[in-house]
Amino acid sequence: MKCSSQTDIINCRRCDRLTVYRERVAQEKVRRFREWEYWGRPVPSLGKATARLLVVGLAPAAHGGNRTGRVFTGDRSGDWLYRALHRFGFANQPNSTDRNDGMQLIDSYITAAVHCAPPDNKPAPEEFVNCRPYFIEELQALRKVRVVIPLGLIGFKTYFSGRRELGWSNPSPLPQFSHGGETRLDDGVWVVSSYHPSQQNTQTGKLTEAMFDDVFRKARKRIDSV
Repeated sequence: MKCSSQTDIINCRRCDRLTVYRERVAQEKVRRFREWEYWGRPVPSLGKATARLLVVGLAPAAHGGNRTGRVFTGDRSGDWLYRALHRFGFANQPNSTDRNDGMQLIDSYITAAVHCAPPDNKPAPEEFVNCRPYFIEELQALRKVRVVIPLGLIGFKTYFSGRRELGWSNPSPLPQFSHGGETRLDDGVWVVSSYHPSQQNTQTGKLTEAMFDDVFRKARKRIDSV
């Protein structure tokens, strides 16, 4: 992925609602992060174009990625994600707290359907549309991907919509989204679906650590078998 593309993401102001919200949050902050200088901009993707694992999330958290400037960094969802990535050899450490903490992905790439923190964690339909060109460009650049892990139904739909827009072959009908579900596509890519590691899912037990690990274990197995 060319650095200029990530620069385009960081400088994007296509969505008035998201621009106003992310910048307001960065100014107002919350008490526990009062000493932080919030990022307050679109959060770029993380990883190298040579990655064989692609993780597709929803959007940055207001006081997570919107604060730290790194995708899935500084919130509970990120704690779950990087712990799993590290456990199965896709990251050099289990914790991601800020952009200078030494975190390095290994053969993996993390992106999101929307790169700005949305109010109530709910992007509007037109905001997904505005952000989609960045995702399409990433799919074209990530030519070595063998496994895709969409986090949640939105990540799942975002990936298959991106493939359709590029004219890539999708199953017909599309598979149903289910946690741990595996689908092998015509181009040899495996999609291993997961519930999103949101607090709503992890605190209620809908997603457990063992369930999440199982998804990344499957991804590791598929990649190692190539």
